[in-house]
Amino acid sequence: MSNYTLIGSASTRAGRALWMLEELGVPYEHLGVKPHAEDVTRHYPRGKVPVLLVDGEPITDSAAIIQYLADAHGRFTQPAGTLARARQDALTQCVLDEFDSVLWTAARHSFILPPERRVDGVKDSLRWEFSVNQASFVKRMDGNEFAAGDSFSVTDILLAHCLLWARAAKFEITEPVLADYFARMTARPAFKRAMAKG
Repeated sequence: MSNYTLIGSASTRAGRALWMLEELGVPYEHLGVKPHAEDVTRHYPRGKVPVLLVDGEPITDSAAIIQYLADAHGRFTQPAGTLARARQDALTQCVLDEFDSVLWTAARHSFILPPERRVDGVKDSLRWEFSVNQASFVKRMDGNEFAAGDSFSVTDILLAHCLLWARAAKFEITEPVLADYFARMTARPAFKRAMAKG
């Protein structure tokens, strides 16, 4: 089995990778540092977290990390080259495009960009977009218990984490289906263990 070291605080997107590692039940080391810490920039000069070291080799970006782990262990993902995997990948990209990017834009205009580069009022537009995107995503779930079908997958980690981020950023979960879904996902023992590391 590979040797895993995850770099990044659980309060960041590193929480997604922590959750996946906990779901898999594999051993790993965790360095719970903030972005731009020396432990991060040594492996990724831009300083973003998470970084997963696999036998010392870095993988960056939370979506890439959790998909790698799912593929490497043959769990929480559909097989590559199947229509089920294509649907999972499509919904994964939808989550990144329509949830993660909206929340990231809001964060950038709240505290990340220099004050002179922030746009006042942009969050009102983003909250509207976030609500519209929820309604669209619920239709794509097509009544399934999980985001991409009838079993837990990488897409669930990304979607549930975005909903967690939304609550922290005061973006309302406007769709009852997603509110119920969020409650189920955050009740998972692996989620609780991962977030406890924050």
